[in-house]
Amino acid sequence: MAIEIFCRKEQKYLITRNQYEQLVEQIGPRMRNDKNGTDGRYTVTSLYFDNPDRTIYFETKNKLKYRQKLRLRVYDEATPESTAFFEVKQKHNKVVNKRRMLLPLKEAYRYLSADTDSDLSQYDTTNYQVLKEIDYFRKYYELQPEMIVSYNRHALHGVDNVDLRMTFDFDLRCRREDLMLEHGPYGDYFIDEDLVVLEVKVEHSVPLWLARILQSLECEQRSASKFCTSTELLKGVVTPQVVREKTTIGGMEDATDQQLVFI
Repeated sequence: MAIEIFCRKEQKYLITRNQYEQLVEQIGPRMRNDKNGTDGRYTVTSLYFDNPDRTIYFETKNKLKYRQKLRLRVYDEATPESTAFFEVKQKHNKVVNKRRMLLPLKEAYRYLSADTDSDLSQYDTTNYQVLKEIDYFRKYYELQPEMIVSYNRHALHGVDNVDLRMTFDFDLRCRREDLMLEHGPYGDYFIDEDLVVLEVKVEHSVPLWLARILQSLECEQRSASKFCTSTELLKGVVTPQVVREKTTIGGMEDATDQQLVFI
């Protein structure tokens, strides 16, 4: 059964495919492919939510100490009968907390199209409490389906450290039209096709051996919000001037550059 509630720290990097190939080779003795997919490789397609004021976008882009997102996700090819993951992703002081439930994709659509006062107990889900939290979050922010983000992923776990997880995301695409997840992973590229988003996910800190490999390959740690970058590409959002990390993945400091990101 998939973990439905968990907490961890995440570090993000933007690397080239050449760096990816070297990195995978060097970490090989200490990491193993994820059991999901084929040799740890699978496709991720996510439906993200926001409101007309773009509250979720601005909270994420401005790096509020506490921020959260709502997304509905499927893996590989999906049908309305496939299992979907409905998830609230919260971040506080660089610690990520995820609360998610599993349900048939058609049940998720039924919930999204229902009256706001519908009885939540009628839905077929693995975690009723998480559904209540999702429902409260969605109503409080008046969230609606906003865009689909998709990518191909290669996931690995530590051989001796089960809490260490690394994911490499390729071919990152987004779209605003056709918000049906079962229609698959397609859309406009929002990051140069030669680049890979690496996430290192740990319970406490990155192991010294891995930190040394990342440093030797000059893998630069960067803020990398797929949701923000997609929003900027699709909607041309201009972010208010705020104090935040120097390097972002979503274009220039004022978010006026909606071109693909290159390094």
